[in-house]
Amino acid sequence: MRLTDNDFQLFGLPETQAQVRADIDARWKLLQAEVHPDRFASEGAAAQRVAMQWAMRVNEAYQRLRNPLARAAYLCELRGAPVQAENNTAMPPAFLMQQMEWREALDEAADEAALEALDDDAASAEAAALEQARRLLDEAGDAPAAASQVRALMFIQRFRADIDKRLAALDA
Repeated sequence: MRLTDNDFQLFGLPETQAQVRADIDARWKLLQAEVHPDRFASEGAAAQRVAMQWAMRVNEAYQRLRNPLARAAYLCELRGAPVQAENNTAMPPAFLMQQMEWREALDEAADEAALEALDDDAASAEAAALEQARRLLDEAGDAPAAASQVRALMFIQRFRADIDKRLAALDA
């Protein structure tokens, strides 16, 4: 295994947003087998500690690569356009209007059907935003625009989490 800080290089994958989840999962299993601390039991405590650090590094990379939003944010960072979601919350006016409409609809949703319809709408917007991020990263090579798209995706995912909380409250 090559020592590298780059998740894509570590996993032997192309630096693209478009990935096949099964390929990421398969590569993770192979890497885990390579670095598992039990393989180094006969080499002593120091070798096991290093193996444990590598296993943690592989798991960290796996978590980032398997999640499309985390992967997009990581690619933006690699390409010199960190997402900076905590500092940069600027969004296009149309997106902000959509957020306000969704929030109002969430406040007014009285039953499971209304919440699920709202979640379907948000899920469609999320899929479209992910596809746009992929195009910006893989085809246009526009990491700053992709970073803005990732920030929008973060808003959408938070909104969908709020819908899930409301649905859970209805079940309780």
